[in-house]
Amino acid sequence: MFVVKRSSSNLIKLARPSFRVQIYNSRLFYKRFYITTPTMSKTALVILAQGAEEMETVITVDMLRRGGVTVTLAGLDGSSPVLCSRQVTLVPDMSLTDALAEKPQYDAVILPGGLEGSDRLSKSSVVGTLLKEHEKNGRIVAAICAAPTAFVAHGVAKGKRLTSYPTTKDKITADYQYVEGERVVVDGNIVTSRGPGTAYWFGLKLIELLTGKEKSDQVEKGMIISGY
Repeated sequence: MFVVKRSSSNLIKLARPSFRVQIYNSRLFYKRFYITTPTMSKTALVILAQGAEEMETVITVDMLRRGGVTVTLAGLDGSSPVLCSRQVTLVPDMSLTDALAEKPQYDAVILPGGLEGSDRLSKSSVVGTLLKEHEKNGRIVAAICAAPTAFVAHGVAKGKRLTSYPTTKDKITADYQYVEGERVVVDGNIVTSRGPGTAYWFGLKLIELLTGKEKSDQVEKGMIISGY
């Protein structure tokens, strides 16, 4: 009989009816031992383009990693440092090409905002194909601030409820149901949010969808996002 126990180290311990024999002073002692098997964490791909909004990028990546998600920050144009919208330079983990060669499908694909960054994402055929494949396969497709305009450019999430940075509202066509007054909007596997100030709630919602409400609440408490 196997008894499954979850440990705080993200491992599953399987307690087998097996013992290790040890001898002390001519007496036998039986010590139960465990075989540990690592759990597979959820994965997220965050695409970093020149001119991206740095807060939305860093906060989202940071929060997901706090939530136990394996995050790959992939550079749209390669693995070189990327200059963001407020002149902060971020270094991707690898290029988008390498990230997709290593793992073609992720549990979530996430687009940070920033006007220039969003425009570059909108013009990338690689991003368009990636978004369509993930939407079709029921994976999470998420965007914040101006990045939902990339959904429009690539014909992704048509008919779904979504939101964006207020000044980009006129770029969201009638193919979508535009929502105002909500920090994060979820419609099936489509997740959108409004801007830098809502990035924390965007991150929390992604954690909840990927790893559960309990983990999301734990991250929120640890970061003192509310309840201070």
